[in-house]
Amino acid sequence: MFHFLRGFRRKRFLREGLSEESHAWLDYLPVLHDLPPGDRKRLEGMTRVFLEEKHFEGCGGLEMRDKIKVVIAAQACLLVLNLHHDFYHRVRTILVYPTTFKHGTTWRRPDGVVERRESANLGEAWPGGPVVLAWDSAYQGGRNADDGQNTVFHEFAHKLDMLDGITDGIPPLSDDIKNDGWREEFFAAYEKYLSDLKHGRPRLLDPYAATEPAEFFATATECFFELSVQLQQREPQLYSLLERFYRQDPAGHAGHYGTS
Repeated sequence: MFHFLRGFRRKRFLREGLSEESHAWLDYLPVLHDLPPGDRKRLEGMTRVFLEEKHFEGCGGLEMRDKIKVVIAAQACLLVLNLHHDFYHRVRTILVYPTTFKHGTTWRRPDGVVERRESANLGEAWPGGPVVLAWDSAYQGGRNADDGQNTVFHEFAHKLDMLDGITDGIPPLSDDIKNDGWREEFFAAYEKYLSDLKHGRPRLLDPYAATEPAEFFATATECFFELSVQLQQREPQLYSLLERFYRQDPAGHAGHYGTS
């Protein structure tokens, strides 16, 4: 009964889309301006479902507002626009800080002494838990759609990667992509990236992508949606990988439908 009611509600939200006020916030996101009209309408419906089903919580004194919710939700939904998905069903809560937040890590040394280290972060994706974002970074990442840096894309790409229970840069793949050698091509692209960095060859992706395959996938996702034309021209193999996974071709319709 629960699944039936949820499906019924989702169909209604997808059909109704966003309110006029919420719809206006999407204009703040240049990355959405080039979407074909049909995709834009579908994204608005998906954003409505996301807003209805997820809990947004302001942290560190941030007062939660509709603008914050819509800007984050729309960017998250763009990633799964053409995927078989369940609206990030394992993400129930999005925690939003006003700016950079500190995350503490505790571990026990071999000698038994417990140590704690704090680091400043702009975003986090917890396996089986929430997505944590710094609002100023999430907003500026959406507003500046040509720098290849987008915290929302990055963290929700991690959430896609985590769907199979392993954070390794390989999200769950459809059968056609599995049979197309996607996994092998991905790791070949990652090794090429590491080699290019080692030899000082220019790269489009931020060096943070070299940390591990999971960060390579998330960072490449940022460039795929924000620097699609440049990525296609400079890294055609990597662009093709992401085009096949996300089932989108942002470079193909760049500048065709919007003002950006």
